[in-house]
Amino acid sequence: MSEPASRPEFPHPERPHPEIPPPERPLSIVLADDAVLLREGVRSLLEEEGLEVLASVGDGEALLYEVSGHRPDLAIVDVRMPPTHSDEGLRAALRIKREHPGVGVLMLSQYVAREYASELLSTEMPGIGYLLKDRITEIDGFLRAVRNVAAGGTVIDPAVVRTLLRSPDQRRAVSRLTPREVEVLEAMTEGLSNRGISERLFLSMSTVEKAISAIFDKFELLGDEQTSRRVRAVLTYLEEQ
Repeated sequence: MSEPASRPEFPHPERPHPEIPPPERPLSIVLADDAVLLREGVRSLLEEEGLEVLASVGDGEALLYEVSGHRPDLAIVDVRMPPTHSDEGLRAALRIKREHPGVGVLMLSQYVAREYASELLSTEMPGIGYLLKDRITEIDGFLRAVRNVAAGGTVIDPAVVRTLLRSPDQRRAVSRLTPREVEVLEAMTEGLSNRGISERLFLSMSTVEKAISAIFDKFELLGDEQTSRRVRAVLTYLEEQ
């Protein structure tokens, strides 16, 4: 009696094929805004990009509850939410950074509020962003900001930077910078890497590196950790409010 033909071996259904890497976990987000249409529009945009929105809420208390339960990569938060529509979102964001420093926080605001940006960014913690809501329609830039902040970067809306530069104190703080160095610093506030700045401003990498080095020198930012000095250079805009 002949032996039955051996069956071909297939990977175990519960075990991934050794040559196929497991899929990357999607970026996880908790979204908070009391404007339902805007909130759901942002949610739809994020999910279309393959990001995972774990919860979508309309007030600060619900935001804190969901962040505590899910521990997402990022919280996207409206500055003004119920009940007073003043700074509930900001207060919730600051509490998130105190209690869950690994969660990135991207604040959204209807208009430039210098004091809010200053208070949030002065935490000097990684993973902080402040954007005007108008930036959401600039989809590529908005998604880049989402990913940068979730990865621990600092992103500040260019309109906020321009507003701060108009104040006398801030003009004095940056008066030693050349126009080129100001352009590079503005790009840094958006969380762009050296290569991203090079592409944005059509500069060579060496020119970008020299400009950043000059910014550090003129702001007297010493130390070897470039990431820390980049954040501190951005914060120099905000420290004399």
